[in-house]
Amino acid sequence: MSAMNPPCPSCCAQHTVKNGRIHNKKRKYKCQVCGRQFVESPSKKVISQEIKALIDKLLLERVSLAGIARATGVSKKWRQDYVNAKYRETYRQVNVKEKPKGKLTIECDEAWRRA
Repeated sequence: MSAMNPPCPSCCAQHTVKNGRIHNKKRKYKCQVCGRQFVESPSKKVISQEIKALIDKLLLERVSLAGIARATGVSKKWRQDYVNAKYRETYRQVNVKEKPKGKLTIECDEAWRRA
């Protein structure tokens, strides 16, 4: 633990330790109070509500997930996590309607027997 380490962005505790590096060689830290791992100056952008609303519309229009990532500029990982969270939130109920009972009629022609 050092006074040079940045405070935790979640709990603002000063008890942070170095915890390796991320893929682009930036220093990673870990809070000893809440356990959160973080980077001191992340380059990750915050996704606005407008972008999230656009992603929701594109999902309803059945645009491919790769297309959504390209069109909105979000990462594929963030997009997949967002879609998974939306799926978990979605209310699922199957409405099964009973069909009236009746005769079953099957029509065949001669071509079905030829092989």
